[in-house]
Amino acid sequence: MNSDKLKNLIDRLEKENRLDPAEWEALFSHWKNASLREYAAEKASALRMKKFGNKIFIRGLIEFSNYCKNDCFYCGIRRSNTNAERYRLEKPEILEACSKGYELGFRTFVLQSGEDLYFTDEKMTDIIKEIKRIFPDCALTLSIGEKSKETYEKYKAAGADRFLLRHETADKAHYEALHPKELSFENRMKCLEDLKELGFQTGCGIMVGSPFQTVKTLAKDMVFMQDFKPHMVGIGPFISQHDTPFKDFPNGSVDLTLFILSLTRLMLPDANIPATTALGSLDEKGREKGILSGANVVMPNLSPVDARDKYNLYDNKLRTGAEAGENLRLLSEKLKKIGCEISVDRGDFKIR
Repeated sequence: MNSDKLKNLIDRLEKENRLDPAEWEALFSHWKNASLREYAAEKASALRMKKFGNKIFIRGLIEFSNYCKNDCFYCGIRRSNTNAERYRLEKPEILEACSKGYELGFRTFVLQSGEDLYFTDEKMTDIIKEIKRIFPDCALTLSIGEKSKETYEKYKAAGADRFLLRHETADKAHYEALHPKELSFENRMKCLEDLKELGFQTGCGIMVGSPFQTVKTLAKDMVFMQDFKPHMVGIGPFISQHDTPFKDFPNGSVDLTLFILSLTRLMLPDANIPATTALGSLDEKGREKGILSGANVVMPNLSPVDARDKYNLYDNKLRTGAEAGENLRLLSEKLKKIGCEISVDRGDFKIR
């Protein structure tokens, strides 16, 4: 397919917000075409401006535990990693991080952890209720993995607003190549359906360049997302971690990640899409490039500094500079250089 026909596909995606699998495959087969990537990025950036202006929402990330019962082959905090230095934040430490974030101007907190069985339904709902009591004008996002529908319902009743659960891949065979047998593709998808049904602003997403990923698996991801219509989408490059079975696999491509981010913005015009930490970890201007490719969210880290060094999902994870919650001035300066500014709005998904 020549360049003009590929650009016509992007035009149609912008208009109709969907393509068929063969069309997605055609785009991904030509992702190394720089003019095609630039065309998609220009359209996605213009659409971001149309929907959100030059405002970039900030979310305060609090990584409160790196214990995990799962053994995902790509993850540095997998239970088999005996080299991981484990930690947990108790409720007072989590509330302190929220308090510091609130003073800095954050109005969304993102609680993220491994699937840590220490945090029972009772403990989690207590933390959620307390955060919402102290900071009633703030949104609370959870990113704590697969739970039962009953548990998700308890989180919602306690006051949680959003839930991010990356689906990782919409291809069953690919999912099984990334995860141990005790985790199932069907359950991951059921969790996402449950979250949406319960009224959460629901997020999914993928690792670009994960082992065994193909043009066909990427096409399935896009078809899944255009049908599921998530409110948030996390798209970051795969980055290997030295204590995992995938330690020798190459990192994902920044350029392909940005291309998929642009296509996702055109497919889901109103979605909240972050320029991820992983992008910034592979490219010093990755955050800015993400925004110029259609992203409208950044997630600086509010975790205690010593905890940031231990939440090692992948190697060389960015945790300083503009990635640190206390350095909003630096982040603001970086955004200003690309014509954007921080928004202190909660940044809820708006059904238009």
